[in-house]
Amino acid sequence: MLQPRLLKVSAVLLALVLPCGFAGHLAFAQSNPPQKKDTPKKDQQREPAPADKPDMAPPSVVPPGGNKEANKAGPPGQKTAPLPKTPAEREKALNDLYALLATSDSEDSAKAVAEGIERIWLHSGSATVDLLMERAMKAVAQNKLELGIKLLDRVVEMAPDYPEAWNRRAYAHYKHEDVERALGDLRRTLALDPNHFKALDGLSQILREVGQKKGALKALRQLLDVHPYWPNAQQTLDELVREVEGQGI
Repeated sequence: MLQPRLLKVSAVLLALVLPCGFAGHLAFAQSNPPQKKDTPKKDQQREPAPADKPDMAPPSVVPPGGNKEANKAGPPGQKTAPLPKTPAEREKALNDLYALLATSDSEDSAKAVAEGIERIWLHSGSATVDLLMERAMKAVAQNKLELGIKLLDRVVEMAPDYPEAWNRRAYAHYKHEDVERALGDLRRTLALDPNHFKALDGLSQILREVGQKKGALKALRQLLDVHPYWPNAQQTLDELVREVEGQGI
């Protein structure tokens, strides 16, 4: 049972969460920026748009805080809580949401909390940084990796304490087949935010790929402590335990 404090926080969470889907394998970054939606005319039914599935596509997430329409949007009939305005407010909001996530009692509730966390991740507090992030996200999604990395280099120079910029640059480096730099940026992300579940997922998967299975296992256990319902994490953990123990460890 959630503690009274967490129950109180959950009411705030509902106003923070926006729709967010999951797609792909390596999930430590973001997908394409949202596109404008046409309003269908009466008696006119639109066919669903085909899913965009780029290689190693991460989950789709709410765009950066600079997107005013996204910040205003929310569940029908429900007001959307404003995003944190100060670093202190941001830290408190994330701590409350991480506490809810760790104590989630179902996959659906964990997903809702995670979506609220992702919305805060993407809000840097700077309109300039948000704009650069949005351009970088678009460039990486279009496989314009050198441009995306260049933009993200600028973001981390402007906002070195902004975890999501490092996380997204890690993904860009990974797509650019620069595993060493990807790992460095993921570790920087986690130094700034140890509960960043996407960075933990990315770190675990890359370490496993390069044969550092003990490190991968440690990162995966941390991931499950933060997000107990992360997709396929328990199955991967069981496989890694067998692999590590099979080496006589």
